[in-house]
Amino acid sequence: MVVIKADLNYIDDILKIENESFIDPLKKEDLIYEINDNPFSNFLLLKNDENKIVGYYNFWITFDSATIYRIAIKKSERNKGFARFLLQYGEKMLKEKGVEFLTLEVRTSNTSAINLYKSFGFQIITLKEHYYENGEDAYYMMKGLI
Repeated sequence: MVVIKADLNYIDDILKIENESFIDPLKKEDLIYEINDNPFSNFLLLKNDENKIVGYYNFWITFDSATIYRIAIKKSERNKGFARFLLQYGEKMLKEKGVEFLTLEVRTSNTSAINLYKSFGFQIITLKEHYYENGEDAYYMMKGLI
């Protein structure tokens, strides 16, 4: 496995994973913004041993904190430890940049993601009611990195 910085050569792979992973997927122009124009965005891709994109991890760094914006694994490649690998890689990178804490929002119905985040030491801080477009609630989770 290798992690690379995202670029527009992979936009179709990213878009496919995005569309199969989220109820409210980002549009192509939103992903282009995250890859090319958002000054806070760090968009990483994970390639498997066959050099194929199997997932991505997009987080925003603002001063001493970071927020996981998107993390997704190709449907056919889930439950193989790729999300865990990306979280570990990202955490190491964030610590090297002096980031003190990491936050995220996750759908309350996404128990597999919640369990993964808890296994990494994230704690539920609060419930954000009606956070998502479809009215679903989100947990706001946080983890200290120092």
